[in-house]
Amino acid sequence: METRKCSVSGMYYPGDPAHLEQFLGMVFQEAGEPDMPDASGIVSPHAGYPYSGAVAARAFAAISSSFDGTFIVIGPSHEGFMTCASKLPWETPLGIVDTDTELVEAIGVPVDERAHAGEHSIEVQVPFIKYRFPRARIAPIMMGDQSMESAKALASAIVRAVQETGREVRVVASSDFSHYVPQDLARHVDLQAIEALESLDVPEFYRRIKFLNVSACGYGPIATMVLAARALGATRGKLLSYTTSGNITGDPIVVGYAAVAAV
Repeated sequence: METRKCSVSGMYYPGDPAHLEQFLGMVFQEAGEPDMPDASGIVSPHAGYPYSGAVAARAFAAISSSFDGTFIVIGPSHEGFMTCASKLPWETPLGIVDTDTELVEAIGVPVDERAHAGEHSIEVQVPFIKYRFPRARIAPIMMGDQSMESAKALASAIVRAVQETGREVRVVASSDFSHYVPQDLARHVDLQAIEALESLDVPEFYRRIKFLNVSACGYGPIATMVLAARALGATRGKLLSYTTSGNITGDPIVVGYAAVAAV
């Protein structure tokens, strides 16, 4: 069986299954169970687990662990590829996660397995899904053009496909926030951009990203998630956790990480 093989295990996250399971067990225990309605969509970071894994766990913990539908995982392309999907099963050190090929086909995004082969933005989310939601499937979509027009088009395609297939879905936007700026600046501008997500206001989110020069790598996936989640019933966003790499390394120049839920 052809699969999408791990490309950053042992670098971004433990390649040893026992070590990975131990880490995920620890961060999910710290995250606890959701104290709010089950999230329709989340923002989760995609840095190395020592830096952002606890934040990612907070995001996934906003979804009931009994969920066994399909995660539509949208990540940015760091290598400049066009928007594309994957239909292969995805490997993790904890086992295979099946792809919901019918939903991928219904969304209608072109499939390009070679473009997905080395991209980490979706891959780092999959072990969280495999660990907490062992019966769930994924629909992996890598986003190239991140304009608001593209986010609206992709969100519309997702909502239409969900309605056509009757799937139970949750949407995951894979993104870090500010990249390599001073700690105080990262926190200042990131939290202002995230504030727009609390009212699910995508035009305002784009305005703040541009005006504040927020170097979030996955602003398009975030916007797509918010638009899709709103169409599927979400009414507000909630910031669950925010931190930076500097809280781990002590470095003054940092990358920002946030967990956000649309509920």
